[in-house]
Amino acid sequence: MKIAMIGHKRIPTRSGGVEVVVEELSTRMAEKGNDVVVYNRHCKEEKINSYRNVKIVEVKTFERSSLNALVYSFFATIKCIFKKYDVIHFHAEGPCAMIPIAKLFGKKVVATIHGLDWQRSKWGGFASKYIMFGEKMAAKHADKVIVLSKNVKKYFKDTYGCEAVIIPNGINRVKREDAEIIKSKYGLVKDSYILFLARITPEKGLDYLIDAYKSLNTDKKLVIAGSINPETEYIRSFLEKAKGTKDIIFTDFVSGKTLAELFSNCYVYVLPSDIEGMPMSLLEAVGYGAGVIVSDIAENTDCLDGYGNSFKHGDTQSLKEVLNYCLEHSELKDCDFKAGITPSDVEKKREELSAKYDWDNITDLTLGIYKSVQNKKYSEK
Repeated sequence: MKIAMIGHKRIPTRSGGVEVVVEELSTRMAEKGNDVVVYNRHCKEEKINSYRNVKIVEVKTFERSSLNALVYSFFATIKCIFKKYDVIHFHAEGPCAMIPIAKLFGKKVVATIHGLDWQRSKWGGFASKYIMFGEKMAAKHADKVIVLSKNVKKYFKDTYGCEAVIIPNGINRVKREDAEIIKSKYGLVKDSYILFLARITPEKGLDYLIDAYKSLNTDKKLVIAGSINPETEYIRSFLEKAKGTKDIIFTDFVSGKTLAELFSNCYVYVLPSDIEGMPMSLLEAVGYGAGVIVSDIAENTDCLDGYGNSFKHGDTQSLKEVLNYCLEHSELKDCDFKAGITPSDVEKKREELSAKYDWDNITDLTLGIYKSVQNKKYSEK
């Protein structure tokens, strides 16, 4: 098939979960012999025309503007409608606002909703309304909508009468790395720190983690790995809160071997979010074999299926209690003690999750959706 993908920033990059998904899907589809074209936002630093057999088309847009995503998705869609694609795959709610243009020109369209983005506090009034409009256009006009969780599937059914299909994000099982870069740069060794690695935005719940951590009696450091450049008022508040506390380390954005070392050597990975789609950083932590603690929102707990530990979302005291338990019982930090998962079950549970979220499987499921919209039929299993 000839496939186009729109809606991310750029590949190859890990600036967010959408970018990881587009890279994993597009490169695997290309390996299977499909002709895949990915529409990147323009980047003045570097220009690439292809990546692992995937053709890259750059779309010029504003450098720094609230209209950046809107302009990009409009021009990417215009470029697509004059090509003979079998399917155009839109990723994320905002870019889905352009689906009616593609449909006007008779294109087959699949939309992946990575989360209910209008709920995120970083968006203002206009942006939130625009994202909700994109969500509605996906529900009303896409040939098939893909979602990542049961909650969002139910939301689309209840709100729009749209029968979305669940295809989750994937896990790459990877080799653990020794602490080399992080030892020389931050003084970190295996099991010496608690890790938060995600975007630093209000819905990620980092304020609960910092408050809970500061009340612990532990010699383990707290490592916060996420972009702090450019600083927002929200980020500045955390930098101020951590001033003079040598045990809280802000690494800024990390990737490559540094990221791998942080996941490989943490005592436990914590994701205290209030809102998620299907958290890519959480799946990566599992892929590295890290123990995890998450807020008990359905998008986190459904994803883990008994692996790791959870606390009552939005509750600092509950997070402190779970952290304390994991610090005092190192043998149980990788398994959900409340669900009766035992240390002997942990490796089996990791293997189950790796099979459930295998990227090759997920790629085949997505290709199956493409074929179904071409054939105008789909039987949900």
